[in-house]
Amino acid sequence: MSNTANEVLNPVKRPSMAASILAFMSVVVTLSVGGLILGTISVHACLIISTVIVCLIAKYMVGYKFDELMGFMAKSLAKATFGLWFFVAIGGLIGAWMVSGTVPAVIYYGLGIIKPEFFVPAGLILCSVMALCTGTSWGTIGTVGVALIGIGESIGMPLPVTAAMILSGASFGDKMSPVSDIPNLASLGAGADLYKSIKAMFITMAPAYVISLILFTLVGFHYGAGVADMSSAMETRQVLAENFNLNPIVLTPIVLMLVLNFKKFPALPAMAIVIVYALIIAIAFQGVRPDLALEVINSGFSVDTGTPFVDEILNRGGFQSMLWTFSIGFLSLSLGGMLERIGFLTVMIEKVAAKAKTVGQMALLVVCSSTACAAAFGDTYMPVVLNGAVYKHEFDKTGLDRSMLARLTSEGVLMPAPLMIWNAFGSFAATAMGIAPSEYIQFAFLNILSPVVSVVMAFLGIGVVWNNKKNKGVRKFKDVDLSDEPVFEDD
Repeated sequence: MSNTANEVLNPVKRPSMAASILAFMSVVVTLSVGGLILGTISVHACLIISTVIVCLIAKYMVGYKFDELMGFMAKSLAKATFGLWFFVAIGGLIGAWMVSGTVPAVIYYGLGIIKPEFFVPAGLILCSVMALCTGTSWGTIGTVGVALIGIGESIGMPLPVTAAMILSGASFGDKMSPVSDIPNLASLGAGADLYKSIKAMFITMAPAYVISLILFTLVGFHYGAGVADMSSAMETRQVLAENFNLNPIVLTPIVLMLVLNFKKFPALPAMAIVIVYALIIAIAFQGVRPDLALEVINSGFSVDTGTPFVDEILNRGGFQSMLWTFSIGFLSLSLGGMLERIGFLTVMIEKVAAKAKTVGQMALLVVCSSTACAAAFGDTYMPVVLNGAVYKHEFDKTGLDRSMLARLTSEGVLMPAPLMIWNAFGSFAATAMGIAPSEYIQFAFLNILSPVVSVVMAFLGIGVVWNNKKNKGVRKFKDVDLSDEPVFEDD
């Protein structure tokens, strides 16, 4: 086990159970009451208040000094440098794909072939494949997702439905892709094999995805057949054709991104290459001045077509548009760094895990604590790794395979995260799609169903992954055969 993991699981100054519960509840109550119930306090203010409260608890109930707490925040931000730079890259990518005509071309050609009643299920599958191939839900939402928002608005599809469809497809691909961060980190935290973990994830994801696809199809047929306004779609196509060179070559930035991801090129450098290529396309095909093309990376794309609803679709992107999200990520990671390093989560889990007597109870515990961490930490990376590190020895004691642990932590963290506006994933999705999670949560079928289906299957003894195949069908730990259990190197 790494030094960092040891520090998390065995902090120098161990907090009491009372301090741990108080710290977590202060974060949950502040965010839920201030941001969700009252609705008058910004997420940023709630995060700052939560950070101050946790600092006071850590100082007066655990014994940490202020400098130590600031050090925890700094280390958390240092580890998240990649994630913070991702905000910059996504903002630049959206702007570059707008000015190059890539997104406008996707909207133009998409409106020409997609029938309104099939838009939602087709969009779900498209986002799923895109995220599966690229390994990034954020990149999918910020590129193909933005184009689908434009198509949806043009045919009269309610924005909450379109946003939830994009989010569900992007989350699926992110969770199931071997080139994605989440399954790799989930496997790393649990100490499990990556491909074995993905196989375990598929067991519960498959039924959840099928159910979600059916629900999205029904919703799509309801709205697509009832209120689709094809006159707006035709007007949108006309406006795009008048303002952009829609030569198929402007679609090649998408091809380049897919090729780089298939080659397993590092994400940030790959995005930088695609941005530069898209800007070259903008200069060569859209006639944009080089200096204006470069400025799009920072300020975003802006155009006045004379048609307000089309301008609303196109005018987006740039790093400046991501500052609201970037600041939430900064505050959330600072708070999460303290909660992680002080060991509040470890103390609570150790007390509760021993009381789990059945597979279903253990699955429910892992999913709930993973979701609580995603809410409290405001991040997806650390909760996945930390919950895996905390629970893996409990899974060894009960005979459950660690690949199942990787499945549960990813379901508990990744799937609910975009439904929380204060989580980095949720705030990014809200910024990129122009809609708050509270507005699309009722249609986010896959994000809600995935953890629910997984826990229900565990209680029923279906899809449970054991180290010993003799335990197939066993639900209570007292009936488990613990012979021939594997010995893990990190023990």
